[in-house]
Amino acid sequence: MKNFLRLNASLLYWVLVAPFKGQLFKISPIFRQMVFIGVRATPMVALTAFSIGVTLAMQAAHSLQQLGAEIYVPDLVMVTLLREMGPVLIAVIVIGRSGSAVAAELGTMKVSEEIEALEVMAINPISYLIVPRFIAMLIMLPALTVLGNYIGVFGGWAVCYFALDVTTAGYILRALQSADTWDLYSGIIKSAVFAWLIITIACNAGLHVEGGAEGVGQATTSAVVQSLLAMLVTNAILTALFFFN
Repeated sequence: MKNFLRLNASLLYWVLVAPFKGQLFKISPIFRQMVFIGVRATPMVALTAFSIGVTLAMQAAHSLQQLGAEIYVPDLVMVTLLREMGPVLIAVIVIGRSGSAVAAELGTMKVSEEIEALEVMAINPISYLIVPRFIAMLIMLPALTVLGNYIGVFGGWAVCYFALDVTTAGYILRALQSADTWDLYSGIIKSAVFAWLIITIACNAGLHVEGGAEGVGQATTSAVVQSLLAMLVTNAILTALFFFN
């Protein structure tokens, strides 16, 4: 826990304080990490989000048709995606793909003494290695969440249009009437908090690897498990704050 808090304090310094002291971080590594963390994860996120939308619509239709209330399927799909399923499941995809890769990459650099070599050359490892990944994750996870919401709503439309004979205009109107802007904003806030947790946990695990290749594997597994637990607990807390006050 001490190492984790120290890493967060260092990140806040290098992102918020150091630029005003002339210690600027480079932009090009941030774009490279954005491509690695976010752009390359887009196909997986799109497929996952479409599957979520389709599944939500089918499950809702199965239950609501028995009550003659299938017109409310778009409401359920829209609100559930924006508030919960979109941010959470897309974060799970990013944890499994990008979080684990960051932990393994930094862990490999640690055991091969590349990080110590940076320190010998008077290059701060936090500024050089962690800050680009941190900023890229904070940008890309909310962006992927918004993209996933759109694709998930499209998946719900596909079920409603082809299986329930709901018109496109009717689906859009019901979806827009059921949700408000706060539902979207709450999901984006959640994804930003998840991004902070995912990248800091992954980087902390990678920076403190011990024991060679076996240690890298253990650190990667630990990073994924800790990220999932932290994300799920934080999601419950944020949901309580946002919707049950």
